[in-house]
Amino acid sequence: MSDVYRSAASIVLLRPASVCSPESCGIAYQVLLLHKPRKKDDWQLPQGGVEAGETIEQAALRELMEEAGVSAVKMLGKCTEVYKYDFPPSFRRFRPDHVCGQEIEYVFALAAHDTKVKVDNVEIDGHLWADPAQLHLYIHRKEYLDFVTDLIKKAEELANAAV
Repeated sequence: MSDVYRSAASIVLLRPASVCSPESCGIAYQVLLLHKPRKKDDWQLPQGGVEAGETIEQAALRELMEEAGVSAVKMLGKCTEVYKYDFPPSFRRFRPDHVCGQEIEYVFALAAHDTKVKVDNVEIDGHLWADPAQLHLYIHRKEYLDFVTDLIKKAEELANAAV
């Protein structure tokens, strides 16, 4: 049997935040990042495997609810790009199947400014609403950081068009 990539779904969840400068006030967006209890690549967008019969949108919303306790969001759209990566050999040796990595598809959504996040403290042990300019403090793998930064720009465009 040949190696296969696990189908996964992720959600770029933005929330509006009021910002002011001496010249004016406006809205900036923060993005939800979740923390996994591991040593590397511990901050990421909400994500998980797509179950049989689920669409990418359904899987992303289910994962958001399971990992962050958030259900009330406004869907903004789906990304056409896919992020594909291989699992490290240290992780693969514990997998009894032929799954060698993941192919993650993304959806965009908007949450209310006062959205409460409740993690399970098992799979996810922390969260934060990050300013997109500060992503590099949390996401260290350059390829993923660049990809997520581009995703957030697309999500912000959709959010601005929706208001």
